[in-house]
Amino acid sequence: MNMITFMIAMSMTLSITLTMLNLWLAQSTPDSEKLSPYECGFDPLGSARLPFSIRFFLVAILFLLFDLEIALLLPLPWATQLQTPTTTLVWTTTLILLLTMGLIYEWTQGGLEWAE
Repeated sequence: MNMITFMIAMSMTLSITLTMLNLWLAQSTPDSEKLSPYECGFDPLGSARLPFSIRFFLVAILFLLFDLEIALLLPLPWATQLQTPTTTLVWTTTLILLLTMGLIYEWTQGGLEWAE
């Protein structure tokens, strides 16, 4: 019990000491360059609140979908060692076909075209 109390006290002391050192030593001199929005080194060209194309969201969603697919398919080599690998393979094939049909649908509808 004494060791736990000692560890908690040391952790608290170290945390408070480091926080106080940071507040004491940190240099906070905001100027116009630091307060301006980050524009990759260029001068800001307008409002940062302009709406942008919904296609960015579409690409992000497609990326997340296929990233999720990869995460779901990662345990597949180990799942084929189970008692009934046919069930695993049927579900895997269903998932791949569903996502492939969705990708083909997006492609045929022109959802992946950047040019208007």
